[in-house]
Amino acid sequence: MESRMKATFAAAAAALALAACSSMTHQEKATAAGAVVGGVAGSALTGGSTTGTVGGAVVGGVVGHEVGKHD
Repeated sequence: MESRMKATFAAAAAALALAACSSMTHQEKATAAGAVVGGVAGSALTGGSTTGTVGGAVVGGVVGHEVGKHD
């Protein structure tokens, strides 16, 4: 339960940080958002595992980067 609270707090902090990045390009924002979503999903799917969180963030960042190219 504690790891989920940490993941939720980290996601909220990341969302606030993203809101402050107005000078970022669309693709950079998409990459960062993908990494945050992927990290939270990876953490949730692996029960708070560090490896799952980092792996999810990497995969989410790559997906966000690619999606950001096309918008």
